Amino acid sequence: MAIDIKVPVFPESVTEGTLVVWHKRPGDLVKQGDILADVETDKVVFEVPATASGVLETALAAEGDTVLSGQAIARVVEKHVVETATEPEDETADTGRNLGRSANNSGEVIITPSARKLIKERGLSSESITGTGKDGRILKEDVLRYLEKRFPAQAPVEEIEKTPAKPVSAEAGPEISADGRPEKRVPMSRLRARIAERLVEAQRNAALLTTFNEVNMHPVMELRQRHRESFEREHGVRLGFMPFFVKATVEALKRFPELNASIDGSDIIYHGYYDVGIAVGSDRGLVVPIIRNADRKNMAQIEALIRQFGDKAKEGKLTMEDITGGTFTITNGGVFGSMLSTPIINPPQSGILGMHKIQERPVAENGQVVIRPIMYLALSYDHRIVDGKEAVQFLVTIKELLEEPARMLLEV
Repeated sequence: MAIDIKVPVFPESVTEGTLVVWHKRPGDLVKQGDILADVETDKVVFEVPATASGVLETALAAEGDTVLSGQAIARVVEKHVVETATEPEDETADTGRNLGRSANNSGEVIITPSARKLIKERGLSSESITGTGKDGRILKEDVLRYLEKRFPAQAPVEEIEKTPAKPVSAEAGPEISADGRPEKRVPMSRLRARIAERLVEAQRNAALLTTFNEVNMHPVMELRQRHRESFEREHGVRLGFMPFFVKATVEALKRFPELNASIDGSDIIYHGYYDVGIAVGSDRGLVVPIIRNADRKNMAQIEALIRQFGDKAKEGKLTMEDITGGTFTITNGGVFGSMLSTPIINPPQSGILGMHKIQERPVAENGQVVIRPIMYLALSYDHRIVDGKEAVQFLVTIKELLEEPARMLLEV
């Protein structure tokens, strides 16, 4: 019996997606739950799982095709699968004849067809490859691992294809030449197109201004150094700088609610909750997962969520729930070495805080010149909602809270 494999149902805000990559090919054995393909939307990447075990009979859409919610993209003929797709039950009958390795009980190693094909394509000797499959058989993964170790700068095509975070556009597009000079044209990914659209929208529709300040990070760094080991031992996560900024931002938002508001037509919506977005870079582009109800979370919970979001972003596993909404955003260009920048707000939010690289600088304290770790802060805001006075005081509040962290505990 043939089973149609369909694209997952998209949320209402998503109408279509792009089939980024196939993880299985027609003729491959698949088990129920195996991920067959990835579909990229303008927000997240959806995995398309096999809903039945059997043989992938045909692919009804190609990599790069636009697909709709619920559209059939493949057909699986049901069949009981004893072993995984990389270790078919009876695929070794002629392996010994083709590669000089026996498939009988003599103790010689068996090579699966997919591994055999890759060995032949790369001109390798199977004698050099260690098999990790059943009874020591050589799997496709063993060949890929061997290639990675021997030729680390030349990632195998098969390995690239299995990486869900890489859009097909990054691999597509033949090199062309203009006036004898090389160029490459690739289609823009849906996420990149959406990022461009929202940035232009923000600049076109909002009255953007940016105010700057600097913060002495010595008190935070000293506090973090003093309690780092006990914090990690108690909570199981390392203590970074971001939880301090999230806590300081939430307190500043409570004092200046305009920065936690948004415009809806001719109305201003003042949010009574604090959903703070943390901008995270990924292979697909910038994404902003949300720490919901940040005012109710302690520093350990915030740190754990940030690390979880970072891992999910790298793996392309962020969900719609992870990145939808948000009342204010924090972005940290300092991790990439940025000294100063003017971040663009994430519509319909009215503000975004930009963190930057910590740099030791000479500063005056009590009439003396001392060296302190200084970070420049930038607050971009929508002047339609936020006046300059509130914006400056908001940033000064964050500065004061970070320079005296005890104030966040005492709420003064």
